[in-house]
Amino acid sequence: MNTNLIIAVVAVLTTSACALAGVFLVLRRMAMMADAISHAVLPGLVAGFVLAHMAKWERGGELLASFVGAVAAGLLTVVLVETLTKSRRVKGDAAIGVVFPALFALGVFVISKYLANVHIDTDAVLFGEIAFTPFDTLVIGERDYGPQAIWTLGGLTLLNGGFLALFYKELKLSTFDPGLAAALGFAPVLLHYTLMSMVAVTTVGAFNAVGAILAVALIIVPPVTASLLTRRLPILILLSLVVGATGALLGLWLALRWNVSISGMIATMQGVLFGTTLLLAPEQGLVAQAVRRHKQRRRFAAETLVVHLATHEGTDSEGVESERLHLHGELLWTPGYANEAIVMARNAGWITEQSGNLRLTEEGRSRATEVATR
Repeated sequence: MNTNLIIAVVAVLTTSACALAGVFLVLRRMAMMADAISHAVLPGLVAGFVLAHMAKWERGGELLASFVGAVAAGLLTVVLVETLTKSRRVKGDAAIGVVFPALFALGVFVISKYLANVHIDTDAVLFGEIAFTPFDTLVIGERDYGPQAIWTLGGLTLLNGGFLALFYKELKLSTFDPGLAAALGFAPVLLHYTLMSMVAVTTVGAFNAVGAILAVALIIVPPVTASLLTRRLPILILLSLVVGATGALLGLWLALRWNVSISGMIATMQGVLFGTTLLLAPEQGLVAQAVRRHKQRRRFAAETLVVHLATHEGTDSEGVESERLHLHGELLWTPGYANEAIVMARNAGWITEQSGNLRLTEEGRSRATEVATR
């Protein structure tokens, strides 16, 4: 397996693991919790490394200690945010804004205090370095099992997918109706902390590949993009995986072509996919909404027209009020807007036009009555 193919596999596995972790986070409107956890894992990582280094553990022990410390720090973040929010003295967004800078600053303090002589690549911490993953292999005994990132992120993808499949009904119910979930004995609080644990573990697992900051984009952006395309939860999960994988492969291809940061370009392409979907989504896209509003305005104008004609039908002023040119002054419509209303009403079969005068059809009279009485 060549280097670029390994990077592509790692990129797809990273986005897949992150997207699976982020689906219910987005649905629960807790997207910024991923940002908080991604920052707050730093003191846990550093504390685990320092303790393992003091105990003179081998490299594997240091990695395990750092992993456990990072997950613990992520859970601590969730507990602190929940505690502050439930106190009703601090709102949820403010609680996140208080907790994660404090924990991140604690991590910086520990680094400056105990790891002052250790070189730490801040770019790798923030953005990761997925290009190095092919060279960090998993060696057990004397056997090389290939890139460690593939095993780690592949395992996380399976773990996250298995968790969603196993607790799908419980997660769905506790997300959309936590009160009913509690009444049925589904333990929504336990599910919540298990979900947060999954997010914390995924963030730590994605740390080497894309860094702490860009992991947030991969956790949040694919599910948000997918939510613009469907309202069905199974399809939302599937589309999150598709969006994540597509952005990963496009980002990798462009990064290799332009010789720029791979993880940065992957996150950028996730943003591009989101922006494109936001504009062009069939039902929820901005273009579709604009077209729908335009049709609604035209329909409202056509209904106003038939009510106007019905009001003056059979009166002495019917001849004047039914003239096309009279609509401009009577209803304060521009010629273009009046023409759109007339075309819409005529196409709907509500009016006919003879020598510049508009006449209601039977269907038009019925529609005018319905509009006037609703």
